[in-house]
Amino acid sequence: MTRVLAVVSVAAMTAAFSLLGRPIARADPDTCPPNCDRIPASGWIDSAAIPLDARYAWPNLAPIAVFLQRPRFRFEQVCGSPPTAKKDPRNFAVAAKATVATAPGQWQLQAQVLHWRGESVYGGSLADEVLRSAATALRACQVASLSITTDEPGRLAAVLSVAGPQPMVLHSYLVSHPQSGSVVELAMWAASPPAENWPVIPDTQVLDALLAPLCAAYIASCR
Repeated sequence: MTRVLAVVSVAAMTAAFSLLGRPIARADPDTCPPNCDRIPASGWIDSAAIPLDARYAWPNLAPIAVFLQRPRFRFEQVCGSPPTAKKDPRNFAVAAKATVATAPGQWQLQAQVLHWRGESVYGGSLADEVLRSAATALRACQVASLSITTDEPGRLAAVLSVAGPQPMVLHSYLVSHPQSGSVVELAMWAASPPAENWPVIPDTQVLDALLAPLCAAYIASCR
């Protein structure tokens, strides 16, 4: 009996020392790396920076975001753009979408973050390609009156006004961030005339707010 107890004691001590030698498991920070198979919570625009936040108190987008395959931009749905081509880089991007639905006549919100894993040179070229294609598709829209308010490398903003029995207005913002291989969309729309007037806000302010989180979410992408 004494011998059995001794063996058990030795085994217990050995197990205890082996546990002491192991690193304590901790949750990885929500950044890429290490978490590159989903959009990090830190990659979303600050809700306070979204237009009309003073009126709607937009929620934090990360907790309501859902994984997305073959993402399409909101203006493509409004314009009835052709389906995504097989070679469209969005088909193999890591992507997530957050939507906030409000009462009819109020402003609705959609945000998307797309990311291409791998070398930044590769992902960055895909991000820029997607934005250039988006600009081309936007100009081809036939169902809305279009006003492109910003059209610069990596930055696109536009206002689409749809007439007819269900008139609506859409504000669309798109940015590419080649350093991290990412594209971000913010789309806000409402029936026309909307219940709340659109604020006077520079495109640059919104586009910069979309880009700002990516430096922290995708480590070393802005150095």
